[in-house]
Amino acid sequence: MALLLLSRGVGAVPDFISSHIPKPTDDIRIGYLNDAAAPYAGAEFVAAEREQIAELGYALTDITVADFDEPGGFAAALDTIDALYVAGGETFALLAALRRHGGDTVVAEKVSRGLPYIGSSAGSIVTGPSVEPASLMDDPSLAPDLDDWAGLGLVDRVIIPHADGQLPPYPASLIAQIKDTYGASFPLTFLNDDQALLVENGQSRLIASP
Repeated sequence: MALLLLSRGVGAVPDFISSHIPKPTDDIRIGYLNDAAAPYAGAEFVAAEREQIAELGYALTDITVADFDEPGGFAAALDTIDALYVAGGETFALLAALRRHGGDTVVAEKVSRGLPYIGSSAGSIVTGPSVEPASLMDDPSLAPDLDDWAGLGLVDRVIIPHADGQLPPYPASLIAQIKDTYGASFPLTFLNDDQALLVENGQSRLIASP
């Protein structure tokens, strides 16, 4: 199982991809799962995130899990890609979209069987045991149908992105509040925007990702 969990910077992506997909760059198919960005349709940062991945030279296939009304179709879509990139945005909207028709189970199974997973911000948060600590960063009211906040369980830690407090929506005071509120209840890993958590073969370590 291989995961690269980003905060914002994508500098670690090329090495991660080349380590796990033995193909020329322009032959590598990345599934770009965009459900977290749905509440921000048309926002500049949404297009900017996709563009920075496209500029790395991979063939991108946009995937919206909310468009699939049964898990088989979503699973088939994942079978056509070499790696899955789960974009940032609203954590709870993303989790709700994954849960609606069993997409969460499909992703967990595919990644456990070897599909490389790259998450950014919300896409990193959902990989953990719970997204509850993100309730201070994002908006749970966007997912009123969720009956619990369990994540995908691919990693044993809750990722807290933007931990350097440089983005205006996530000031240092908010990061401190998350630590004070949830630090005793959840294993938290705080990622600055130029860092990533690399998870390979059951081991994890912080790396640079400018």
